[in-house]
This record gives sequence, structure tokens and C-alpha cells, in this order.
Amino acid sequence: MRSTWQQSWYAVLSMFLWVPWAWCGVVEDFDHVEHCKDYIYMGIPPRGYLAGSNLKKICQILEDNPRFVTLYDPRRHMPLYSAYTFKRSDGEKSMDQPWMYEPQLASSKSSSNMEVYPQSAQMHMRLMDSQAVLEDFTDVPQYVRCQLNPDQHQLEPLDKAATYTLSNVVPQIREFNTGPWAQHEDRIRRRLNNYCRGNAYVITGVTSAGNMIRRDNQDRVGIPEYMWTAYCCPDYDHNAPYLERYHFPVFGAYGLNNRVNNAVVEVPIKTLETFLKGRLDVDKNYQIFYNDCVPDDM
Repeated sequence: MRSTWQQSWYAVLSMFLWVPWAWCGVVEDFDHVEHCKDYIYMGIPPRGYLAGSNLKKICQILEDNPRFVTLYDPRRHMPLYSAYTFKRSDGEKSMDQPWMYEPQLASSKSSSNMEVYPQSAQMHMRLMDSQAVLEDFTDVPQYVRCQLNPDQHQLEPLDKAATYTLSNVVPQIREFNTGPWAQHEDRIRRRLNNYCRGNAYVITGVTSAGNMIRRDNQDRVGIPEYMWTAYCCPDYDHNAPYLERYHFPVFGAYGLNNRVNNAVVEVPIKTLETFLKGRLDVDKNYQIFYNDCVPDDM
């Protein structure tokens, strides 16, 4: 017979054994971690990225709950993509939300929860090697911090707050951010609100031509050449108007991160993948959604 103390201990141990995301943050693979892979269609992330162990997979956790996932390039201090589930919303943005950072990019022994950006200059120095810091965006008025998982696509306050981590942010030309890109984010919000009946899985990412934000004579943050995004909604309204139904169950888009010639172009998923293969470090099997968002039973 186990003592009462032993029974309590085994109960606590079992609880942690059955909550695999308790040690998440920077993870080995998204599809090996319950609750992290829930933000990706069929739990299978985009395949074909070649940078291997140099890239970091982040299960973005706030207050001990996963919120979305990000593939991060610590060398260029920029996310390559963020994947999330869309939540029906009115498009409101959070106000006065503090920016956060990812402790486990700096040290594997740190907290798995994203944390509010510290005030200490000494802490800033510790973070700089592993990720972008707020100072990197201070003297570059032509750029704004663009969330790959935008808070307008989330509903719950904590899900919105979680999008304000610097590991979910890239520098975007101001005119592109407030013009074509903002318009497209709202177009997708309204389309998925109105016609997606089940879960909508969204992946938003970047390509880079190698340009960087420089600070103190150092390359600090990669600047996207193109922004791209794609969604997968297998359960949608088959009675939707054709011009909307045509965009289901899966569709993509891309736009040039520039002041001019920056229209966001909507394209079928295969067209987007072909476009990206020539601009990303990926192999010939590059695929954004497993089986192009076609259920196995079809």
C-alpha cells in the first residue's frame, strides 16, 4: 500500500507526465508537442525548410497556455513564419499592450512563458545575441513592427496579448503596413468570419533578400522582401457566393514589402508555393499545408 504522501506525489507526477507542453517554449518539433501542434492543420507544419538546427521552433506560451507557434531565425533575429488558428472577431486591436520577448531563445533554462520586455539595460544585452530587442526598432521610422499573427485575428484578451511578442514581429514598410497589408488582413478576417464554419488555420511568413536593420554598426534584424500568408478552412459554407467560395478551402497571398508596387496578390496555394520556392531556403517538396488542406478521406 502506498502512503498518503506517496499517493499525492504520484498524482502530481502523473499530472506533469500528461501535460507535455509544461516544458515547452523552444521545442524540438511542433508536431511532437500536444496543444502546440493544435495551431497547425493536421498537426503537421510546413515542410521543406533547409536551415535545419539553425532555426528555432517556438511554442508561443503566455500564462502557461500555448497561443500559436513560430519558426524563428536567431541569426537574423526574425520569424520566418507564425502559424495560428483564426478566431472570429470584430477586428479590434489591443491598446497599450506591453511588448514581450522569448526567454528560451536566450537560455534553455529560462521560463517557457513569454515575458514582458525588461527595463534593465543589462538584460537587453543578454537578449541581443538571440533575438530582436525594442532598441532595434527605435531609429527606423520607415518601418513598423508587423505581427505575423495579428491581434485582429484573435478574440480572447490573452490570445491578443500573446501576439505582442518580438519573436512574432518583422519590420514592415509603414506605407505597406497601413495600406495593402492591413486591407488584406481585414479582408481575410471578414471572409473567414462569414464563410468558414470550422477551424481556420493561418500561416503568415516572409522572404528576405538579405537586407538588415543595422544598429551600432551591426546587422540586427532581417527585413522581409515579401510578406506572404495562407489559410486552410476545410469546413466552409458551400452556399457562399462563387467569388468567395472560390477562395476555399485554401488560398494564399503575397505582397512586396515596399512603398510602391506593393499590392497584395491573392493566388491559389500551389501558385504561392511555386513563388516561394524561388525565394526561400526550401527543397522541392516545400508544402505549406499538409496535403494542400485536402482531408485524407476525400
